[in-house]
Amino acid sequence: MASTGVDVGNDPPPSPSPNLENGVADDAIQPNAGSEKNDDGSSIVQVSLAPGDQTHRRLKSRHIQLIGIGGTIGTALYVQIGKGLIDGGPGSLFLAFTVWCTFILAITVCMAEMVTYLPISSPFIHFAGRYVDEAFGFAAGWNFFIFEAALVPFEITACNIIIYYWSESVPAGGIIAIIVVLYGLINLLAVKWYGEVEFWTALGKVLLIVALLLFTLVVMLGGNPLHSRFGFTYWTSPGAFATFYLPGSLGRFLGFLQCLILASFTVSGPDYVSMAAGEASNPRVVLPRAFNAVFYRLTAFFVLGALAVGILVPHDDPAMAAAFSAAAPGAAASPYVLAMARLRVGVLPDVVNAVILTAAFSAGNSYVYCASRSLYGLALEGKAPSVFRRCNRHGVPYAAVLLVLGIALLSFLQLSNDAARVLQWFVSLVTASQLINFSVVCVTYLRWHEALAAQSVDRRGLPYRARWQPAAAWYGLAGAGTMTFVGGYTVFLPGRWDVPTFLFSYTMIFVCPVLFVAWKVVKRTKFRRAEEIDLVTDVAEIDEYQRTFVERPASNWFVRFLDWMFG
Repeated sequence: MASTGVDVGNDPPPSPSPNLENGVADDAIQPNAGSEKNDDGSSIVQVSLAPGDQTHRRLKSRHIQLIGIGGTIGTALYVQIGKGLIDGGPGSLFLAFTVWCTFILAITVCMAEMVTYLPISSPFIHFAGRYVDEAFGFAAGWNFFIFEAALVPFEITACNIIIYYWSESVPAGGIIAIIVVLYGLINLLAVKWYGEVEFWTALGKVLLIVALLLFTLVVMLGGNPLHSRFGFTYWTSPGAFATFYLPGSLGRFLGFLQCLILASFTVSGPDYVSMAAGEASNPRVVLPRAFNAVFYRLTAFFVLGALAVGILVPHDDPAMAAAFSAAAPGAAASPYVLAMARLRVGVLPDVVNAVILTAAFSAGNSYVYCASRSLYGLALEGKAPSVFRRCNRHGVPYAAVLLVLGIALLSFLQLSNDAARVLQWFVSLVTASQLINFSVVCVTYLRWHEALAAQSVDRRGLPYRARWQPAAAWYGLAGAGTMTFVGGYTVFLPGRWDVPTFLFSYTMIFVCPVLFVAWKVVKRTKFRRAEEIDLVTDVAEIDEYQRTFVERPASNWFVRFLDWMFG
């Protein structure tokens, strides 16, 4: 392993000197390489750590960064963010996203330090059992799987609604079937093809949000058909802070809380980067850059996006309120599209809707990948049926992928229920699960940090050394733990009780302890003492992989440019 530590924001230590054979670097010189070949003739990058692990290390830095970004940027950044604007106003929306990104930073550095030390399949799920308690890892693993698997039908439902922006005559069942088949084809191919598809679809999301931010800057300064130089007008009239449910200061606080709940569902990222660790090429060099890049780019997109929508549309805009009340399809409820209509900007709304469609499709594609890899990791540890260990010759856990695609068929629920209501059910379910995941990461890191100290391991020798620890872990745990219980609070307000919303908001909070206790009783697991935590197993294999790894530059100049840009 690397001998010098890396602080957050710095480049990781350089990889070992390459071994050259006949003057040509080959990314295949590594232990345990399989016999299958890459397109350039080199052996597949593969290091088997867990018994039966057949996945291949074929994802580059650009793939992992865009997987992290693509899994996080869905329709919420373009459409649902308008609901936060209605509930809290532009000031609360901007403040909530800014505050939540500080919690995400704390969670990111916790995950980065552990994952870069031991980059394996389903890492933070594995670490929860290895550093805390096997029962804790069992509960965390199944919670993460449920979270990712539930997001697949969420995004399929969103895709269906987006298509209705153009026409409602397209049969919903047909759209759902086509999307499920496409997800199957993409995810059952070699992982490098999944990486390429996700790279380009996620890149479209990045270009869209950058374009919308530039659009906001131009039109607010008067570059619009009405020549209106409105600037921050809507922050003063109707005002920066809206009230929710109650008038006065308490109502403004509840409005901010609504925006914070939206942010806790919308902003993530480090979990998607970590799930690709087991298939990352040169992970101890690639992953530190990926964690940093994904966090800072997502923070910029979400915080500036929250600022932009508050500039473009007043929080009391009747058209926006009507669009959300009527569950208007696709981009019809997007603050950006509503602003374009107010400013009489043509053509762009259709372009925005088209890219939002690719955003929803890409997000669902990422969720299929992450859900299948988490189930595969559980199966490798004996916490899921062994059938899900099966991989095809490309290293893809096809049995796990097929189960996730089966769960995706829940999106057919919208055929008998209002699509907007089905979407809200999935949002409630996955918000609680995501926050539980973040809490698990922080608890696991605290045990890891204590184990390093108890076993006299110098953190300065880690491949990635995070600042502010363990305070950052406690901070992330406080934020994620609190929001886990706050997320569904509106059902307890007078006149707002709704049984499905309550069940979807709090089911996982009750299920996870049951999973923990059940596994602990059946397997008689024990809580790991700091002195007993295993910090050694599998590390030697990663050390050897890094020592012998040599990267072969792509022969295509365009791919080399992309690798450099996202390196």
